[in-house]
This record gives sequence, C-alpha cells and structure tokens, in this order.
Amino acid sequence: MILKFLRLLKILTVATKYGLDEIAVTSLHAPRTARFMNTVFFWRRITSPRAIRLRQALEELGPIFIKFGQVLSTRRDLMPPDIADELSLLQDRVPPFDSDLAVAQITEALGAHPDQLFASFERVPVASASIAQVHFATLKNGKEVAVKVLRPGMKKTIDEDLALMDLAAALIEKVWAESRRLKPREVVAEFDKYLHDELDLMREAANASQLRRNFADSTLLMVPEMYWDYCSSSVIVMERMRGIPVSQIDRLAAEGVDLKKLSSDGVEIFFTQVFRDGFFHADMHPGNILVSVEKETFGRYIALDFGIVGTLNDFDKDYLSQNFLAFFRRDYKRVAEAHIESGWAPRDTRVDELESAVRACCEPIFDRPLKDISFGQILLRLFQTSRRFNVEVQPQLVLLQKTLLNIEGLGRQLDPDLDLWKTAKPYLERWMGEQVGWRGMVERLRAEAPRYAHIFPQLPRLLHQTLERHAHSGMATHNGQPLAQAELLAMVLVEQRRTNRLLGLMTFLGLTTGALGMAVVGWYFYVG
Repeated sequence: MILKFLRLLKILTVATKYGLDEIAVTSLHAPRTARFMNTVFFWRRITSPRAIRLRQALEELGPIFIKFGQVLSTRRDLMPPDIADELSLLQDRVPPFDSDLAVAQITEALGAHPDQLFASFERVPVASASIAQVHFATLKNGKEVAVKVLRPGMKKTIDEDLALMDLAAALIEKVWAESRRLKPREVVAEFDKYLHDELDLMREAANASQLRRNFADSTLLMVPEMYWDYCSSSVIVMERMRGIPVSQIDRLAAEGVDLKKLSSDGVEIFFTQVFRDGFFHADMHPGNILVSVEKETFGRYIALDFGIVGTLNDFDKDYLSQNFLAFFRRDYKRVAEAHIESGWAPRDTRVDELESAVRACCEPIFDRPLKDISFGQILLRLFQTSRRFNVEVQPQLVLLQKTLLNIEGLGRQLDPDLDLWKTAKPYLERWMGEQVGWRGMVERLRAEAPRYAHIFPQLPRLLHQTLERHAHSGMATHNGQPLAQAELLAMVLVEQRRTNRLLGLMTFLGLTTGALGMAVVGWYFYVG
C-alpha cells in the first residue's frame, strides 16, 4: 500500500513539474480555473509546447508510461496531431537487467541452465527494451540463435501502473465532459490488452511463424525461424539474423544495395501483407528492420520483433481497397457510399453531406504531385472526417494507418522520389479483380468445395422430407372450414399429383446439383 502511495505521489509530482494539469485545464476552456492553477503553482515557469512536456513527463515516469505514450501516438483518430507527432518520438531507453536474472529466467522457463541448453551463451545482452532483452547463443548443433528473455517481475509492475492509469482515466471522464469523446478508459483497457499480450512471448513466436510461412517463397522478406523446443511464455529462441539496420542508408549504399528497389520492395511487402494475407507486422519502424547483405539473400528485408501484428478480414480489405481507389480517382461519392455500406457510418447518414465533407478534406491534397501524396495522411484525414459523422474507427484500421505511416516514411527516406500510388495501385486493382472477377469466384468455390461435398449428398433426402411434411400438413380444412370426406379425398388427389410432379422436378434438380458438387469436389482435389 505504501509503495502504491509513493508511486502515485511520484506521478503527481512529475505531472505538476511538466504542467500536465495546465494542458488539461486549457482543454477545459475554463480561464478562471487556469488562473487559479497558475496562482497555486506560482513558482512554475512553463515555456515548452504541451506535446514536448507530455513526452518528457512520460519518459521520466519510466518504461510502462513510455509504452503508453507509444500506444497513444498510434491513436491519431483520438489524439491532436501535435501530441501524436511528439509521442511518436518516444523510444525505449531502458538499461539491461542483470545477466544472472536472465539465466535464472531461462533455467526456470526451459528447465535447464543455459550452459546445458546451448553450446555457448553470451551473458552480455545485445539489445534491451522495457519488456524483454536479447542474448546471442549457439545451439549444440552449431546454429546461431537469439534468445529473448522477459524482464522479471514485469506483470506486477504493469498491473500496479495500469490500476493507477485506470483510476486517473475514470477521474478525467467525471470532471471533463469533452474527454468522453476520447474514451480514456477504453484507451487504457486497450493498452492493458496490448501489454499483457506482449508479456506472453509465445504469442510473438506464433506471429513470427505465421509471417514466415506467408513469405516462405518470397525473395523480398526474411523472417527468423522459431525453435519451438526452446520456447515458452517468458523465453523464446529464434534464428539469429544478420543484416544492416535499414536506417543506416550510407552503409547500405556502400554495400551496393539498390535503395530505389529497396524502397519499392518495402511498399510491395506491406501491401502483400495487407491485401493478400490480411496479416501484417504492425511495428515496422526502422529499429525492427534489417537488410541482408549476404550473397545468397542480398538486398532482402529482415523483419524482427513480432509482438504487435494486425489482422484484416475480407470486409476490412474490401473497405480499404474501395476507399483508396475512390480517393485517387477523386470519386468522393463512392467514398461516402463505401462508408455507409460498410456500416462505419450510420445508415441514416446523408451521402451528399458525407461526400461534401470528404471533398473539402481531401481536395487540397491532390493539388500536389502524386509522389508527394501521403497514403497515411489520407487515411488519417478519412478517420478525422468519419469521426464527425459518428463513425467508430476500428482498432485494426488504426494499427494499419500507423504501419502505413512507418512504411511511407521509410520508403521516402530510402527514395525521396517514391511514388507510393504508382507502386501500390497494381496491388489494389489486382486484389479488387480477384474479389469480383472469375478468379475470385473460382477461389471461393475451391475454398467451399469440402463443405459442398458434405451437403450435396444429403439434398435428395432433405427435399423428400420437406415435401412429405408439405403433403401431409393442413389438409383437413379449407379457409378455416371443415371439408366433407369426398371433397377432402379430391383435394388430396390433386395435391398428391402436384406433389409428385414437384418431387420429380426437385429430385432431378437435386441429382443435377449433386453431380455438379461432385464435379467441383473432383476438380478441387485434382487442382489441389
């Protein structure tokens, strides 16, 4: 209890030091309250912009709050642009924890000392972050690996800080009506889920395995292999990857890497993940990307750190592709219709009003050359416009927007003349063609073939049962009146003849459909 009180006291002290109360009061538009706060804290001299002060406060509060700031920077649909931009500069600057603790963690998780598990183990870590740190090692079969070890005691620390954050969020909601639009408690809950997911390293290993499988035949992206015999929720062991950080452009150029190709390859990788797989690496900042300069894999991207991934279903992909294509064709009516059809905007939203808002938001963008147009900014503007029409922006789309901004920034760092639209358009159009064309229909039939194989043989029996129930129901009355026996028999004969004809027709159709189903199944197994 005392420790919680001391932690709360430190948070309040730091908040006061950097004038976070002043940021909140300014947002309240209450000049009297602002003057009162300035009188109370008369000794304070606040000169820095609010975004910088917020970033500095989070850095001083430690790793968990830094992580929180990083998550907030991705919520550009909620955060003001100046704060989101500044928070995106937050970096984990965490000193490594003691190697003896790492050894103890590995021993507990894997049931043996590192000296027994590995041919060699480097006790000095090569990288350290708020959640885990990495050591290099060599397996007994000679393979070089990277060992990622979770920081001890992280769950308790996270739970305590999250409890304080939730308390603060609840208080803010009560005293500041405008904050309800920002949904502070929901943001904290999202952060809670995000952090606890990161605490389970098996999730990260599974994400890496999925991404590696998706790009197994690719010459663009390499993903480290996971060694499952050495993986647990607190320790994972993966293939050691060698390469040059993508941010070190001078080194890449000196090695002879084609920077223009590297830039377009990055865009291709992103859109392949999104529109082909619906599964994308959502933390692709330069610190998590290497470039191979080995002879066999020269110029390929290497992805690292798979704690955060995004998923998109066919509905999301269709929404995005339609909006992107409509944007660049300046078909704002189609953008508005796509919003309403997808359910993002309420059904009673007027198409012309939404169209006008989108046009006013996006027309200034298109006065620039295409190579200067930011996909990420377009998506951001789309979210901001949508919010005015009570659209709930989905978390997976926010993750996508964040990743797109990262890819875009990286691509233009490598090639300032990168025309993202020229590079991305073929993927969007191809995906749309696959969804609505013959190829899409064939692929969907192929995917459903096993299900059809189970259903089609049952059709004749199910049709017969349905017709029998129809033939024997409701014959004793006509228009609510009892019938004479002769009339009843006559009607039964008429209905029987009609039923027989219908049964014959439906049986024929059932057999035909069954034959078609068997043909589809046969084609599926032949092609597959």
